[in-house]
Amino acid sequence: MMPMGPKHVKVAVLCGGDSPEREVSLRSGQGVHAALLETGFSSELIEIDSYDGLPQRLAPFDVVFIALHGGAGEDGTVQLLLELLGKPYVGSGPLASARAMDKVETHRLLSGKGIPVPAWLPYQGEELTAFLARAEELGFPLVVKPRSAGSSLGLHLARDMNELSTCVREVLVKFGDFLVEQYIPGRELTCALLEGEGGVEALPLVELRPKGRELFDWGAKYSPGECEFICPADLPGKQAEKAKEVSQKAFLALGCRDLARVDLRLAQDSTPYVLEVNTLPGMTEMSTFPRAAAAAGIPYGELVKRLVRRALARLPAPDPSG
Repeated sequence: MMPMGPKHVKVAVLCGGDSPEREVSLRSGQGVHAALLETGFSSELIEIDSYDGLPQRLAPFDVVFIALHGGAGEDGTVQLLLELLGKPYVGSGPLASARAMDKVETHRLLSGKGIPVPAWLPYQGEELTAFLARAEELGFPLVVKPRSAGSSLGLHLARDMNELSTCVREVLVKFGDFLVEQYIPGRELTCALLEGEGGVEALPLVELRPKGRELFDWGAKYSPGECEFICPADLPGKQAEKAKEVSQKAFLALGCRDLARVDLRLAQDSTPYVLEVNTLPGMTEMSTFPRAAAAAGIPYGELVKRLVRRALARLPAPDPSG
């Protein structure tokens, strides 16, 4: 790691972007930026509308804290750019980012490694009537979700064929490719994962109890008072440990780095099913990742500092020969 104290490290907090999750990203970025200043780092908030000229804007900085959500900010595109620039950054690399953003690839990879995911069916451009007939065989209710959107955007629950037909057409128009998966009755959990010197630590589980709805959708996630967050989740020890173990396996299977959040459904038979893996979890005042860290005794500022130091540790060691 570069031998420099926090005040000598210039950190760019990159937020905004052009995805539907722009507003959430701005809030994440503002929180991270304020925490870095409070912990003694030299930091600048870089709010972007597009990715034009990004290499030039990031050139003066030692490290980049990516607080982008969705789109090119989370699908590996920005990560690849930073790799090409030789600029260390917080979060997973290009391949893991791309895999995790693509829910179809995530499901394929995890199920291939024996990690439980709901029964699912990807839409692959076929005639919709034929697809609906195949999807019906999974059994209702069914969850419809975009293939590559985050923050529970475009998430729908279909209880019968009429609802399914309406939902898939709406998602197809707004988001393009999608997948349908079997709804798992049970409890909604999320597991924050933080990588350190000792490996990947699963932080205390958070249980999400949306009010008046069956899914933890955009409204439940970002509307104050629409969801009850219980951290640590009130689970028997064995159930909690199994959910954490499955989450750690998903993190490693996708090749994630530094941090991630795994969203799960705990079925009535205690099986934890992985719904998706988020490589750049929200860092807003309502986000579950900082809640879980706080429950583990890691204040927000300390969490941000740890992540920046992990990124800095990837800088090449100085050449002693000069």
